[in-house]
Amino acid sequence: MTRSDTTVSDATLSYAHGASPVELLGDTIGANLDRAVAAWPEREALVDVPTGRRWTYAEFGADVEKLAGALLGSGVAKGDRVGIWAVNCAEWVLVQYATARIGAIMVNINPAYRAHELEYVLQQAGVSLLFASLAHKTSDYRAMVEHVRGNCPELREAVYIGDPSWDELISRTAGDRRPAELSCDDPINIQYTSGTTGFPKGATLSHHNILNNGYFVGEMIAYTEQDRICVPVPFYHCFGMVMGNLAATSHGACMVVPAPSFDPAATLRAVEQERCTSLYGVPTMFIAELNLPDFASYDLSTLRTGIMAGSPCPVEVMKRVVAEMNMAEVSICYGMTETSPVSTQTRRDDDLERRTGTVGRVMPHVEVKIVDPVDGTTKPRGQAGELCTRGYSVMLGYWNEPGKTAEAVDAGRWMHTGDLAVMREDGYVQIVGRIKDMIIRGGENVYPREIEEFLYGYEKIADVQVVGVPDARYGEEILACVIPRDPADPPTLDEITAFCRERLAHYKIPRRVEIVGEFPMTVSGKVRKVELRERYATG
Repeated sequence: MTRSDTTVSDATLSYAHGASPVELLGDTIGANLDRAVAAWPEREALVDVPTGRRWTYAEFGADVEKLAGALLGSGVAKGDRVGIWAVNCAEWVLVQYATARIGAIMVNINPAYRAHELEYVLQQAGVSLLFASLAHKTSDYRAMVEHVRGNCPELREAVYIGDPSWDELISRTAGDRRPAELSCDDPINIQYTSGTTGFPKGATLSHHNILNNGYFVGEMIAYTEQDRICVPVPFYHCFGMVMGNLAATSHGACMVVPAPSFDPAATLRAVEQERCTSLYGVPTMFIAELNLPDFASYDLSTLRTGIMAGSPCPVEVMKRVVAEMNMAEVSICYGMTETSPVSTQTRRDDDLERRTGTVGRVMPHVEVKIVDPVDGTTKPRGQAGELCTRGYSVMLGYWNEPGKTAEAVDAGRWMHTGDLAVMREDGYVQIVGRIKDMIIRGGENVYPREIEEFLYGYEKIADVQVVGVPDARYGEEILACVIPRDPADPPTLDEITAFCRERLAHYKIPRRVEIVGEFPMTVSGKVRKVELRERYATG
């Protein structure tokens, strides 16, 4: 039991409030980092394993300050949107803290995005300066930026990591420019979540939202300045930049970057080499690590904790993580980008059943309830309903989309998650389904509507419905059920894949296609997706 671990609730209703003697932080991210630098100047703050670069807190603070000054010297002001479209690297972390330092709003862009997705985000957020990787795997970021730049009039400058343009920007000075006065409630981050009706929505988060969520996630697993956190999950997700980076710096811990993108062997090498005490991942990442042929050769004896999130963890996998990876205090988290992200978390001393059968209990300073999706009344414990959450962690709103914000956050400031859940008698929450048709593929949230709208643009497709079907590796896989324009010449999986490859992120591309003559319909004319899922569950 941690010092911030009491829960106040009505034991008959599916409502719980995480009462806590530990106060919320009132800092901005920059002020909180200053406190860490002052407290632990000589402790390591950041290690970029692929390049061998290291920063103490004093060095990290100085480089953040230098980049912040360069941004001011480039004309970036409080409230301006600065995009980051890059794989995991030290520069990503520097941009995160430097933008926060001056009150610019950092816009996270998934490095798997293709050109049309990038263009949408740059336009919708009004990004004026973009940081980007040069290339990774099959992505040529510079080429894609140049391709869309003419359609993004607000984009003044693109700066590439590992390129002379980065050094040129860093050489700039703020001159007479000074950072504006900042409030912890200022917007500081926009993260795009896949939309149920087409394009993604930009969840807008404040210093207060994400700094406190990172801090309390770290509190739940007892982080101190002695901890070293291996972060193989993407920084563009809250999992990486909040639960990883902000949890670390708010406790004086060290951020360890094992690789630009997930690599199971590189992850375990980093744990061994850097003597990490904590490791993050979605279940598929842990499965990949455990299945390495030379898994037993890695020294993981320094691990004690970590976080698993994104999808449920199979019991046998959790047993191996605890026993063979020495992660006796591993924690399960549940949340969503719109709630900064974590609303419930298992505790350090929870048993195997709670870690595999639930997503934990309410977080400190957060409220959760389970309501009837129709009338909004709070359900008795043990009954399923929609999970709602309220508190400091709820986003400011979707960027420039007040209508969509009002659909997600009600008048009482409750965030409606769209997830069906049950609150047990002991206050632990089980996720039992989804009201919406979201697919969770390997920890990535995928919304069928976005893919369907895209596939409607393919000339061989007359109509399409996208559903998730069970998959042993990814939890769920994406199936496109297609009514062809010409039944004699239906589109093949290879053709659909080719159509998607340069335009959709890889994890959104259907891996199965079924050609159908018609869709099962309800009496009111709606497609019965549940029937499609059941029909094609085994393929």
